[in-house]
Amino acid sequence: MVVKRRYESSRRQEQARQTRRAILEAAGRLFVDPGYAATPLTAVAVEAGVAVQTLYAVFGSKRQLLSQLVDVTLAGDDEPVALPDRPFVAEIRALADPRAKLVRYARHLAEVNARQAQVMLALAGAATADPDAAEIWRKNVDDRRRGMAMFAAELVGTGGVRPDLSVDAVADILWVAQDVRNFDWLVRQRGWAIEQYQRWYVDTVSGAIIVGTE
Repeated sequence: MVVKRRYESSRRQEQARQTRRAILEAAGRLFVDPGYAATPLTAVAVEAGVAVQTLYAVFGSKRQLLSQLVDVTLAGDDEPVALPDRPFVAEIRALADPRAKLVRYARHLAEVNARQAQVMLALAGAATADPDAAEIWRKNVDDRRRGMAMFAAELVGTGGVRPDLSVDAVADILWVAQDVRNFDWLVRQRGWAIEQYQRWYVDTVSGAIIVGTE
């Protein structure tokens, strides 16, 4: 009986996870087109193939659904692992050369932007008219700035960054360079290859902050 109960519990957990994933995927499609403001939760429920009561039970509100969609899209999964604890961060920290760190980060950035561009651009548009979307957008902007401050400290710590630049100045440069709108213009609109975008990021940031490359 114990084994059976564990099996049933595991099955329910997997079913709940599949339901959550289906709702997030549906929201990801509909919040992009026709858009966040134009999409009622009933439409998301229909798209996901669940009852709207189920959607409310899982996410509670449209704002919370949008917030978790942004988080999952950024991370690439719904695992409870903070970004600073992700493997790519450890890989960056293990590198001694600042340009090598930028190369590794550029690969991560390209993967994230390829995954999140449509959702984040939709969020940016919704933020101009919807207070909930604006709050989530601002939180994302602030989170990204804090992340780039950590990365800036990592780069400055190598000793290879121009001495006239403070950690804050380096963080600002990193923050601007990683903006998803750069990816949108260069890759999605101008048709750049991902590798070309990664080279642009590394060359641009290296030229701005690394000793001897300006």
